[in-house]
This record gives sequence, structure tokens and C-alpha cells, in this order.
Amino acid sequence: MSLSDRLDAARARRGDAPRPAQRPTLVDLAETESRDEPAAPLSSRGVPSVGVSSVGEDDTPRFVAVGRDDRVSSSPTEGTEGTEGAEGTEGADAGGSVGDATASDGLDGLREQASEELAERMGNRLTDASLDDAQLLTLARRELAGIIAERAGHLPEATQLALIDDVADEALGLGPLQKLLDDDTVSEIMVNGAGHIYVERAGRIQRTRSVFRSEERLRRVIERIVSRVGRRIDESSPLVDARLPDGSRVNAIIPPLAVGGSALTIRKFAARPLRAADLVELGTLSEQLVPLLYACVQARLNVIVSGGTGSGKTTLLNVLSSFIPADDRVVTIEDAVELQLQQEHVVRLESRPANIEGRGEVTIRDLVRNALRMRPDRIVVGEVRGGEALDMLQAMNTGHDGSLSTVHANSPRDAISRLETLSLMAGMDLPLRAVREQVASAVDVIIQITRLRDGTRRVTSISEVLGMEGETPTMQDIFEFDFAAGVDAEGRFRGSIKPTGIRPRFTDRFDDLGIALDLGIFHLEEAGR
Repeated sequence: MSLSDRLDAARARRGDAPRPAQRPTLVDLAETESRDEPAAPLSSRGVPSVGVSSVGEDDTPRFVAVGRDDRVSSSPTEGTEGTEGAEGTEGADAGGSVGDATASDGLDGLREQASEELAERMGNRLTDASLDDAQLLTLARRELAGIIAERAGHLPEATQLALIDDVADEALGLGPLQKLLDDDTVSEIMVNGAGHIYVERAGRIQRTRSVFRSEERLRRVIERIVSRVGRRIDESSPLVDARLPDGSRVNAIIPPLAVGGSALTIRKFAARPLRAADLVELGTLSEQLVPLLYACVQARLNVIVSGGTGSGKTTLLNVLSSFIPADDRVVTIEDAVELQLQQEHVVRLESRPANIEGRGEVTIRDLVRNALRMRPDRIVVGEVRGGEALDMLQAMNTGHDGSLSTVHANSPRDAISRLETLSLMAGMDLPLRAVREQVASAVDVIIQITRLRDGTRRVTSISEVLGMEGETPTMQDIFEFDFAAGVDAEGRFRGSIKPTGIRPRFTDRFDDLGIALDLGIFHLEEAGR
């Protein structure tokens, strides 16, 4: 799971946001070409010289999106964003389309011709396994620079660059999604059919002006994504989970299950894993919680991170895993690889769906049982959502202390109930009391993380599981979020997480292991300091 969008916003408010990456110009592409093979000067190809009018204040070419389509205008306009893959901001004038339909149709035809000629010129190099993605993209952009110069040298340089980007993204990348993936402020991309693309920024969902030109092109991008990880999607298997090379999580579903057209959801992850200090800066954690969570991991307590969809469970699990000592052997088990552990001694396992014949499936439960034979010091399960919950609980109860996992639930009490339900799905026909005893004995701490109405992700409670009292597992809240503080004028919650005044029993374990922790953080008066 993603909180990097809020971190970028926080840094932007301080005025130290990173400068956006700059696309190469036609001159750059020509110079690259000249180093490899002789090339005619740009002037002989009809390529215009670089003009100030085609460059924005941040040295980035400016383009205009026409209407709600993915067409570029034939002339740049200052201060406005948009190409096939770029999106119009909320401030863009919806009625201010540039150019007429004939010009736009001409650009569409030019894209098609350039794409076909690129395939002819590149030939087998498009599938050459000896070329990595960066080398292939460089070759493709160099060829496209020549193609566009020959066919559209009369167009402004900004328009030519936009055409090169569009064709390269469609031929080698993810079409109109590529620029959204390159945008660090975007944390999630949601495609509802070819004509509707939404993104999440700073916890808020916005519709973009980017579109796919057809359902067929959207399906082509989906197939390109899933084929990279050895999975398939077709009418016989119309939904799939996959991942991008950078670790971003992908879910796709196609007709006939998706009635209005193929749906694609991409959960992006930061190139640099967020650390505890980043979560404190974002307001997800308070400073007093960091040493407590560090001590819990060091003391090998079994920790469950609970929360809803998109609440930041995986991000928090990554932070907790960073507290694991470097000399521990860690085995991670996931449905689709998302965790970004920084330790060296890590074994990463990923489940596998059945093949087209219905065979070869390897479930999370299979991997949990196999992990027990791999001499792990710690087992980290990305998310428990089935019968593997029982195997994980048994592992926690049989010497594999310090395990970490996440579960979908709306409160710590709901997390306990969900673990019970998932354990019963293992098909072992165990009595409910036996399952509850397993849960109460295995789990030490439950951390609840919530995505609030203002779009922020906050840790809203930390609870200790005490054991059984009669037929019911008992627990006590150690920290709780102060919702009573209300919201400010911008709708943001004023409250923070505060101690309940209860000292948890597991602090005795800290003392036994010599783990230093200021017990004053549990006192009510500490909240007001």
C-alpha cells in the first residue's frame, strides 16, 4: 500500500519540491542520432528552431489538449497543459479548444502513420531481449524524430515533441497512462473504460482529460502489463492482479464482467520507500509513536495492521519492517509483490494463479506453510484474506514471533473478528472457541490506520490483545485518535492520536529484553505537552 502524494504536497508547501523531469528536445534527439549514425541537419528536415514561445517558464514544452479528446493542438499555448497522455488541470478552460476538427483528425492520422512506420523501421529490435527498456526507448524516439521531421516538419517543435511522446508511449509504454505514471503527485490511476481516466492526488480523486482513443487500445495496454509478469487476461479469465516493473499494483477486469468497458486500477508506490520520519511529516504518525512501534518490532511482538482499502496499510507495514534487525532472516509472502524491505537477508515469495488448463496454482496458504521450512526469523504476510490466516496464527504460536501482516477491517475489534472468520475458511472444522484462542494467543498488537474524509491517512488507534475472558478475546486501547477536536476551515481534522493513560502489559517484555522506552508516552499529561 500509498501515502507519497501527501509527502510531496507537504514538501511543496515548504518550497522545496523537486523540479519536474524534462523531456528531451528535438535538438537533443538529433544530437543522440548524430553520435550513432550520420544525419541530415535539422534545417534540411524542416524542423523549426527552438523558440521561447514553445517553452514554459520551467523550461518544459507547453501543449494544449483539444476538448476532451487526446489530440494535441498545432500550436503551443503558454501556461496550459495537455497531450494524449498529459491531463488538463482543473483550471483549464473546457470550452477553449484549439484548432478545428480537420486539423485534429490530421494529427490522428499522422500518429497512425508514424506508429506504422516506426514498427517497420525498428523491426525485430522491438522484441530484442538484449535491449533494456531505456535503450529501446532511446532508439524508438530517435527513429520517431526522423519520421516526424519528414512527415510533419512544418509543425511547431512543441507539437512535434508531443507527437513523438504520444507514439513512443503507445508503442513501448502505456499510452496516455505513461505521463500519469511519471507524475510523482499521482498516487492512484483509475480507468473506467476508454473515455474516463481518474487519478488520486493528495487523497482526492480528480478526472483527467486524458483518454484512450478506443477500447482496443486500452485492452492492448492491459495485455502488455499482465504479460510482463507471466499472467493472462481474456474472456475465459477476465480479471487479473499484476504489477508494473516499479512495483506498482495493478488490477484489471474486462468485458463481459466489466459491462461499460475494461476497467484498470493502478496503485502507485514511491520510488523511495517512505520512512517513519516521512509518516510523521505527513501526520500519519505522531513522533511519540515511532519509538513505541520500534520497540514492538525489536521485542518480536506479533503485529497486525488493520485498515480499509487505500488507507495505507502496506506503507505502514513497510515502515514497521524497516525496524527489523539486519541480521534477521525475513520471508515475505504476497499475492502481488508490493513490500519494499530494505534488509539484505530477505526472501520474497509471490502466489501464482492457475494456468489456462486450470493447473499450477500456488496460493498464499501454500507459501505460508512452505515458509515454515525455510528457517525464517520473521514472516511478513502482505495481507491475509483467506485460510492462510490459520496457518499464520499457528506459526505465530509455534516460535515465529515478530511476524507482521495486514488485514482489511474497520476497527481493532473488527480485525479480531475477521481473523476468526478467515481462519474458519481454512476448512479445518475447528470449534469457534479454539480459533479465538489461537487469535488471542498469537496477536499482540493491532494498529488501526484510517483514510479520513479530508483525504489524509492517520493511525487512529493502537490496541493490545490481552487474551481470553470466557468466550471472548479481550483487548485494551493504548492510543486513540481525538476526533472530538473537530475540523478546521479547510475541512482537515484538527485532532491527533493521544494516549488513553493505560500502560500496556507488553512493556514488561521490553524490560526483560533491555529495550529502552520512555514510559511517559503512555501518560495522559504527555498529550498536552
